Amino acid sequence: MAFINVNSEVTDQFYRYKMPKIIAKVEGKGNGIKTVIVNMVEVAKALCRPPTYPTKFFGCELGAQTQFDFKNDRYIVNGSHDANKLQQLLDVFIKKFVLCDECSNPETTLSVSQKAQIIKARCQACGHQANIDMRHKLTTFILKNPPDMDPATTPSKGSKKEKKDKKGKKSEKSTVNGDDGDNNDRNSPEINTQEQIAAQRASGGAVDAPPIVNNSCDDEDDWGDEDVSDAAVAKRMKELTDAAKVMAMSDDLEKTINERMDIFYKFVQDKINKKCNVAVLDADILQEAERLEVKDKAALVLVELLMDKDIIAQIKKYRKLFLRFCYDNQKGQKYMLGGIEQLINVHKDVLLPKVPHIFKDLYEADIIEEEVFLDWGKKVSKKYVSKAVSQEIHDKADMFIKWLAEAEEEESSEDEDAVEVAFSTTGKVGVETIAPPKSTSPELNSNNVAVDNAEEEEEIDIDAI
Repeated sequence: MAFINVNSEVTDQFYRYKMPKIIAKVEGKGNGIKTVIVNMVEVAKALCRPPTYPTKFFGCELGAQTQFDFKNDRYIVNGSHDANKLQQLLDVFIKKFVLCDECSNPETTLSVSQKAQIIKARCQACGHQANIDMRHKLTTFILKNPPDMDPATTPSKGSKKEKKDKKGKKSEKSTVNGDDGDNNDRNSPEINTQEQIAAQRASGGAVDAPPIVNNSCDDEDDWGDEDVSDAAVAKRMKELTDAAKVMAMSDDLEKTINERMDIFYKFVQDKINKKCNVAVLDADILQEAERLEVKDKAALVLVELLMDKDIIAQIKKYRKLFLRFCYDNQKGQKYMLGGIEQLINVHKDVLLPKVPHIFKDLYEADIIEEEVFLDWGKKVSKKYVSKAVSQEIHDKADMFIKWLAEAEEEESSEDEDAVEVAFSTTGKVGVETIAPPKSTSPELNSNNVAVDNAEEEEEIDIDAI
């Protein structure tokens, strides 16, 4: 079995933290196809995490259901998935839920606070302790299945008959043992008070509360000593509020993409109304888009809320914000173009004549790449505006698209003609010479400077559009 470094960013072959590479086996076909992670138990053991955590993480990232067969140690992700892809996702899991934020060692342990609905990671190597980012869907699963709980021993939901039989056996056990059993039950700290009260009611006797047995030497569990000062109450209320926020964050990810886009729209609108600092605004908007998993489509909302007739000036003003969503993200750039189309349609009289200038500024600001513009220019779409309006925008942008296409052709031809290799005609094998570049100048002056009197071909000047 091949072993690799737990932290994929470490290339040292003597790195002490190793784990086996994921072995995936695809089973079934059609709708029943599934991927079995053969060595998930060994991988999870190397990471000191339950095998259900990385398996569930794969399901969250791939949008697939997961299955756990604890008896046979089979951990399954529905669908056909490549082992290399799963290995890449495991690296993401390790960075989020295993490695220490401070020293990057994997010697961390997770602890769950059900009251505050948070997960803490404590590093055994450096002692650093920090809260896990609760925006990922896996955190909901971890809260329900803490690391110290063995999922294989979790009681399953049985049938009504099983519950009835179990209840019957319990009552039979308490009565068959006779007086000794009753005495033992009374002396036990785990006395069942509700059954005693029910028995007294059935017999018509008085309902007396049994004595409270407290074997603890600590006074911390005594509710009478709980701090009821204003500061303590405020602290407890804050903990409840934080827990409610975490639950709301988890619930947001369960909503549809349109509902999440509405949440993002209201968030950005609220930030704009509060007139937040630009740097803070950029960071908060990006964080919210990533939390709601709408980063690609976020440009649609940003164009609608941040831009109007003065779009050319606003491109420069919000360039950094748009780069956060569009840089090296062609999907986000296409949504950005869709938002621009909608904006042009709203302010058609003012913005339609300025289409070449708008596109040129977006291109020069590196917000939208050349390839995306050329791909957009090939087809008139009615996805964001009517086909007639889209055709008008394409007609206005035609000169800009042609300019981009010609510039791309010139660059490719220059790359091809940069060096010419001419083989020797002397008959000697392996001898080659670099041919000098062909001079296109009709004459040279005394200083060997080329003088070209030929008229240059007419080219499109994009600045003169």
